[in-house]
Amino acid sequence: GCFLALLGTALVSAQTAEDIINKYINAIGGKDQLSAIQSYYAEGSVDVMGGQGTLVVSRLNGKSVKTEINVMGTAVTLCFNETGGWTINPMTGNYSAIDMADAQYKAGRDDINLSGPFADYAAKGFKAELVGEQTIGNVNAKKVVMTSADNVATEYYFDPETGYLLQMVQNSEMGGQPMTISNTFSNYQKVDGGLVTPFTTETNYGGQYFLTTNFTKVEVNKTL
Repeated sequence: GCFLALLGTALVSAQTAEDIINKYINAIGGKDQLSAIQSYYAEGSVDVMGGQGTLVVSRLNGKSVKTEINVMGTAVTLCFNETGGWTINPMTGNYSAIDMADAQYKAGRDDINLSGPFADYAAKGFKAELVGEQTIGNVNAKKVVMTSADNVATEYYFDPETGYLLQMVQNSEMGGQPMTISNTFSNYQKVDGGLVTPFTTETNYGGQYFLTTNFTKVEVNKTL
């Protein structure tokens, strides 16, 4: 009886995580709409510890994503595709492109998809688990842990009312040091192609660096 009770709990938990994920996918445009979007281009401003700069994100949906940040004359580029990533980061002494550290690649690779790891997550080898609630800002957010096929776990916090993703927390690497990175998303707006996307992201790199991005323009299905 105890085993059956445990099994029942696990099924309820999995079901609820799936419900939250489906609500999120529908909230940001729906699976069909998202899969019809070939490309995503966004530009905006960035604030790094008080230093002002610009940001450009170019994504071929499901294939690759490139982020270019320029702050006070220093240009940092991050690029992910389906199999690996590379980076140019003068702040860590790399003035030409180098292969991304494995931990950094695994933390960012799901960003090649507009819906992150969530659409067809089980087919991609992910496990989703609802592990309770946590206060994010003034919202009692639902916490879902996604674990990839190669055992990389990421925490996601969703607004139960709107369905939007409020925050993601993951373990990455910076300059050879392990680091917990959290991204907090807000100011969701609807753009072309039926996509609803956050225009503001606040990133906390292990309490050491803080970065805020504000998009001023988002375009879908332009030639990249």
